[in-house]
Amino acid sequence: MILVTGATGNIGRSLLKELHARGAGPLRGLTRDAARAVFPEGVRAVEGDFAEPASLKPALEGVRSLFLVSRLGSDADILEAARQAGVEHVVLVSSITVETHPHLGPAAENLAVEQLLKASGMAWTILRPTQFASNALMWAASVRGREAVRAPYAETALPTVHPADIASVACVALTEPGHHGRTYALTGPEPVTARQQVEAIAAALGREVPFAEIGRGQAHAQMAAVFGPEAADAVLDVTGGDVNDALLRVRDTVSRVTGVPARPFRQWAAENADAFR
Repeated sequence: MILVTGATGNIGRSLLKELHARGAGPLRGLTRDAARAVFPEGVRAVEGDFAEPASLKPALEGVRSLFLVSRLGSDADILEAARQAGVEHVVLVSSITVETHPHLGPAAENLAVEQLLKASGMAWTILRPTQFASNALMWAASVRGREAVRAPYAETALPTVHPADIASVACVALTEPGHHGRTYALTGPEPVTARQQVEAIAAALGREVPFAEIGRGQAHAQMAAVFGPEAADAVLDVTGGDVNDALLRVRDTVSRVTGVPARPFRQWAAENADAFR
C-alpha cells in the first residue's frame, strides 16, 4: 500500500497518475476533503489533516510506503505516526537549498526534517528539487488581466524543474529497488530566466505578455505580505539575490533515475496555458 500526501497538489496529482499507470496499487491519496478529490479510478481518497497528526492514523493503516511533502505540519509527529503504523519507506520532498543555501531559515528547516527521517528507523529517499516551474502560476492573474508580469532578477537563469519530473523520480523510488538511502538533487534540463518563462507562456497563449523587471525592495514588499519577511528574503536570495554555482547547475538526475529526459519549462507552459487564459 502506497500513501501519497499532497495528493491534489502539483506533484501528488502527477505521482498518483504514474503509480496507477504502473499498476503500483493499492494506492491512497491523502486530502482534507475526500468528497471533492478527483483521483484515477481505483485510487482511494482518504482524509487527514497535517495540523492534526492523530487524524492520519486511519489513512496510514496498512501503508508500507509514504510520499511526504515536508513542512506542511509537525513533521516529527507525522513521521512518528508513520513509524508506529508500520510504514517501511518514506520518499520525502525537501529542497535543493539544503545543499546550496544551508544558512537560510527554510533550508535549515528542511534539513531538520531530513534528519528526523533518517533517525526514524524507516528506509528513506530524499528528493531535493530546485525552483518549481509551477511557481509561474503566481503570475496567472496578471496574465489573465492583460497586465504586465512584474518580477525581479529578470536575467537570472535557474534550471527550473517540472513538478511532473519530481513525481516521476518519486514513482521510481517508490516502486523499484535501489533507491533506499539515496538523496537526489532535481533540476530541469536547462536554465531559464523569468523573462524567458514569460515568453514561453506568451508562446503557449499565442499572444504577447508584457514583462517588467522590478527591484528587490518592491518584490520583497509584495512577497512579505504573503510569506512573511524572512521567507520573502529567502525566496529572493535563491531566485537571484544570492545565487551560486550549485544552485545554477543543471543536474541529470531526472534522466538517470527515470530513463526519460527532464521536461523543459516551455512544456510546462504549454500544458498549463489554460491557467493563464
